Amino acid sequence: MSIWYYMFLVVLIINIYLVIKIIIIKSEIRNIESKLPQIINTDTNNLITISSEDKDLIHLTNTINQNLQRLRNLELEYINGNVELKESITNISHDLRTPLTAISGYIELIDKNNLSHKEKEYLNLIEAKARDLVALTEQLFEFTQNIEINKVINKKEVCLNFILENIMGSYYAIFKSNNIEPKIIITKYKIIRSLDESMINRIFDNIISNAIKYSDGDFCLNLDDKGQITISNHATSLDKTSVKKIFNRYFTVENARKKSGIGLSIAKQLVELNNGTINAEYKNKTLVIVVKF
Repeated sequence: MSIWYYMFLVVLIINIYLVIKIIIIKSEIRNIESKLPQIINTDTNNLITISSEDKDLIHLTNTINQNLQRLRNLELEYINGNVELKESITNISHDLRTPLTAISGYIELIDKNNLSHKEKEYLNLIEAKARDLVALTEQLFEFTQNIEINKVINKKEVCLNFILENIMGSYYAIFKSNNIEPKIIITKYKIIRSLDESMINRIFDNIISNAIKYSDGDFCLNLDDKGQITISNHATSLDKTSVKKIFNRYFTVENARKKSGIGLSIAKQLVELNNGTINAEYKNKTLVIVVKF
């Protein structure tokens, strides 16, 4: 046999070896690709394992596993931090409730006495500030209940027309007490979606309550034929900068009649859990919130 034949055999063997190695590497990469999302999205301490002895693949796997461990440590720190924050705020809200209840009681007792016009004026100011403190205390307590929103979703076919009509009806007295004449436009076509009904009710409770707090005296809700829900109201206490932050958990508007910042953050999380979108914009001194499912 000639030397060319042996050289051909050597080249062939090398090529076969390289092809096999490439196949093994691609198989391991697919293995890593399939396991990584499973490990990230489940509560597990598993790490990625491979059978290949390729040094580069081993190095890649070790790097991924190290980052997975860091990610788990950060997640534990986040969970523990939320628990501690929740406990602290709960304690603060309970500590505030007792003196506020006493203050409200004394205000009622003083109000029964014969007071001058000026004294009545001062007492009304104190009473208003006490009510603000009570509202803030309730907001703190609500915040502790919503640091971790329940992500178990019970979806079923619901009619958005019916839900919105019921919610708007329940707010009739509140609109009236705030001198707001709501404008309601709901399509005659039934908008059916697969959603968690209790979450949807809570979403629009939060959005409407927020609109009432910021409204300058108007309110408009529109459900169109495509299922888009638009809620708008004039709100001179806001501006474009504040509206960009309106879904942030800790955002409050200092010059609003009633400070608020938790409701819309919760609404956004619940909308997204139901595979929807929620956006806010500010134009012509009007706050416009658009929800789609």
